[in-house]
Amino acid sequence: MKKHEWRETTDEGHIRMVRVTRLSNGWKIQSKLKSDDEWTYDPAISLEDLETLRELVANKHQRRRLPYEHVLEVDALIAAAKRRK
Repeated sequence: MKKHEWRETTDEGHIRMVRVTRLSNGWKIQSKLKSDDEWTYDPAISLEDLETLRELVANKHQRRRLPYEHVLEVDALIAAAKRRK
């Protein structure tokens, strides 16, 4: 299991914390506002979150912390998300 986390500021000025986990059966995303107590599991990963995840995974691969297959998996998820739109 690999976990990727980042923080971002929403349009309203709140801090959104995001955690994406790669399990054997796929990628799972959970997020919460910093003021919330519990994480919320989202059924699908948004295109914006996938693009942020792609940057993180590519950077980790360049530092030899992840295999290239993880980058390819995220690329496939991005392509599928673009087809859905």
